Amino acid sequence: MLGYAKSSNLAAYQSAAAHGGVAASDPHRLIVMLLDGALERIATARGCMQRNETAEKARLINRAMSIVGELRNSLDLRNGGQIAANLAELYDYMCRRLLLATTENKVEMLDEVSTLLHEIRSAWLAIAPEGRGR
Repeated sequence: MLGYAKSSNLAAYQSAAAHGGVAASDPHRLIVMLLDGALERIATARGCMQRNETAEKARLINRAMSIVGELRNSLDLRNGGQIAANLAELYDYMCRRLLLATTENKVEMLDEVSTLLHEIRSAWLAIAPEGRGR
């Protein structure tokens, strides 16, 4: 078990190091990376759900929920006005739907959250700082 934790931590560190320069210099890009990460895990969890791979499905959905939680935590609720408040509520809703998708094994709930995340991603890319599309 310890060997797995070490290799997992090493992989996480290497990934962070590889992307760290981009994320640190471009917070806008970091949000896109988080959205992409959540979408990827939900898509993979969907396949696991269809193949009845319960443990892996749960792990992936849990990770997607963590990412959505980080997106929520990144909001500036003090200065972000109604948009930030609405996004906070939407992220909370997504986490509840993901949890329910896990317990009820409903692909439709994963699809719903995926659609919402795609819409947020599209809107986020539309407001990208000039010269930083995708």
